[in-house]
Amino acid sequence: MTIRLYDTSARQIRDFTPLTPGCVSIYLCGATVQAAPHIGHIRSGLNFDIMRRWFEYRGYDVTFVRNVTDIDDKIIAKAAEQGRPWWSIGYENERAFNSGYDALGCLPPTYEPRATGHVPEMIEMMRGLIERGHAYEADGSVYFDVRSFPGYLELSNQDIDDLRQPDEGVSGKRDPRDFAMWKATKPGEPDWETPWGRGRPGWHLECSAMAHKYLGSAFDVHGGGLDLIFPHHENEIAQAKAFGDAFARYWVHNAWVTMSGEKMSKSLGNSVLVSEMVKNWRPIVLRYYLGTPHYRSMIEYSEESLREAESAFARIEGFVQRATEKAGAPVAPPPRCRRPSPRPWTTTWACRTRSRSSTPPSARATAPSPRTTRTRPSPASPRSGPCSASSAWTPRPPVGRGVRRRRELHGVVDTLVRLVLQQRESARERKDWATADAIRDQLNQSGLAIEDSPDGPRWTLGNR
Repeated sequence: MTIRLYDTSARQIRDFTPLTPGCVSIYLCGATVQAAPHIGHIRSGLNFDIMRRWFEYRGYDVTFVRNVTDIDDKIIAKAAEQGRPWWSIGYENERAFNSGYDALGCLPPTYEPRATGHVPEMIEMMRGLIERGHAYEADGSVYFDVRSFPGYLELSNQDIDDLRQPDEGVSGKRDPRDFAMWKATKPGEPDWETPWGRGRPGWHLECSAMAHKYLGSAFDVHGGGLDLIFPHHENEIAQAKAFGDAFARYWVHNAWVTMSGEKMSKSLGNSVLVSEMVKNWRPIVLRYYLGTPHYRSMIEYSEESLREAESAFARIEGFVQRATEKAGAPVAPPPRCRRPSPRPWTTTWACRTRSRSSTPPSARATAPSPRTTRTRPSPASPRSGPCSASSAWTPRPPVGRGVRRRRELHGVVDTLVRLVLQQRESARERKDWATADAIRDQLNQSGLAIEDSPDGPRWTLGNR
């Protein structure tokens, strides 16, 4: 079976052919950690977790990179507003994002680099772009000359003469459309030393530099939300290709979670935090709710649609339970191992083989993996080291108070319903069909569906 992807750059569905046979390399623009995640943030990570699992089920060896933007204007502004160090804001929210990913069953990425850990790679890329005539320094900042790159705006299909870049609060541009790769230092802001003076990264440069380091000069899939097509992904393409990289071969973008037709956003006051959602809904239901719609379709958030997802997933659980009772429990797949360190930053990623999992894609795409205890890389280095007892994952199912309470209530209801079903069975044994039917009808009116099977009656929550 051919895997097909909608490629934003081609504006059509294309057959997927990996750059290296048997291997798939994916770079996903991850979180900007200025605040805790809402379900709109998590949808992107979840969609690409499903894609990754599907590739792995099909036998591909997948290298999945998801970055963390831990320095930008919003984080600095939030730190000043709260009177806290900028890095404490970033680290706190990075943990909140990873808790959300874990709760919804997303596998940890192969590498999860932070922007602040890759300043040397950014400096090397800027130096190369300046030497090639695609970038210039002005007042301690470094800008990309967009007119020097003929393919600029091909992804978003815009006309450069109609383009107006947002005001980035920096000076010295030759053209207002040029964008900042590096911003000169300001009082009270974090900064790093460069050949052009002290400053900090612009938003776009980090992803071009980190994709190069971890995936090489060319890789298969670049992903992110629709809102990143411009300016972020356009600017990534310009930097990387002007530097000499072939960069991404397929561009895949997921749609948003909306509320009253508006994109979910903390600035609009319409966000629903993941940490609050998992107190009231089972994480697997949230995964099913966010992962079932096509990734390119908008999801309009509502309590009603969540209840529908809960009922739909309950039916799947009931089927799996009955199938398991008939066929026996499935054999758990072997634990995963960590990958070795990537090759040096000037080389491409080499393929390794890995055995296939026997778990079907439908189950892997919807069922969460156990919550994991992560060993974090240092900001300046990727994860490394062979698989060992110290690097193995430790299963810890996420159970909040709301989930625990629902499980307790389910146990109570199950005990009571079984007592009533025993009375119904007694009536059936003495051929008192009227009483048996009356008990079943009363249970149905209460919202319970009764199914008679060779192994006895079963009950599930019906649709009311």
